[in-house]
Amino acid sequence: MTVAGEAGTGVRATARIRAVRAGADTVFAVLHGAGPFDLRRNRAYGRQARVCVLGAMCAPLGGDRLRIEAVVEREARLRVTTAGATIALRGPTRGPATYDVRLVVGERGSLDWLPEPVISAAGSHLRQSCVADVADTARLVLREEQVLGRAGEGPGRLSSRLTVRCGGRLLLDQQSGYGPDVPGWDGPAVLAGHRAAGQLLIVDPAFAAGPAQVRSFGDEPAGGLAVLVPLAGPAVLVTAVAPDSLRLRRLLDEAGRVGGQTPGMS
Repeated sequence: MTVAGEAGTGVRATARIRAVRAGADTVFAVLHGAGPFDLRRNRAYGRQARVCVLGAMCAPLGGDRLRIEAVVEREARLRVTTAGATIALRGPTRGPATYDVRLVVGERGSLDWLPEPVISAAGSHLRQSCVADVADTARLVLREEQVLGRAGEGPGRLSSRLTVRCGGRLLLDQQSGYGPDVPGWDGPAVLAGHRAAGQLLIVDPAFAAGPAQVRSFGDEPAGGLAVLVPLAGPAVLVTAVAPDSLRLRRLLDEAGRVGGQTPGMS
């Protein structure tokens, strides 16, 4: 990790996790925190190892370059959560902050990647990306949530890209943008006035035998809506918008149960 003394340079930090199978258990070959990422080992759940990411400093700020890498080796099982929301704030420079996640899940491995929301505070500028490579016999549950602005304020600028490959084949590649200078982000074709957006991706070889059916969730648009759709591979994607983070989480969890996975209980 480096922290520069001049405004505009920001924090450069990469945290790394590598989980491997050891007998009937999953252990950590690498568990290395850096910068704002304090990695805490939680009590295992059966064969599943668990890590919670704590924020050790205020981040991401403008100019920061942050990255987390998690590798789940063959037949290992890992669950990663965060202790609280990640708040993107205005920094000492006008340049954007970047927050990159790189995930690899090996043969018959399992990864639950379940962070708390990213909150885009007014004046901030964050570019977020997640790239996941999943073996065709592996399983991945990945949740992303964005909250646009804190109470009583508008959002900053937020862009997010998710790229997932399964068995070396592209499964999903999508990008979204919100906030000032992004045309139509708050219009009826995108968020329609809502301030929370998220998705839940479930990759599981079991879907190859019986693909899920398209299904919607939510009683009325004002309270938030979600839709579950099968992907062209052993996966389903839930996309949701809601007026706040609590309602968003409820929609994602409800759809996740239908899709075969309850994130909070995995």
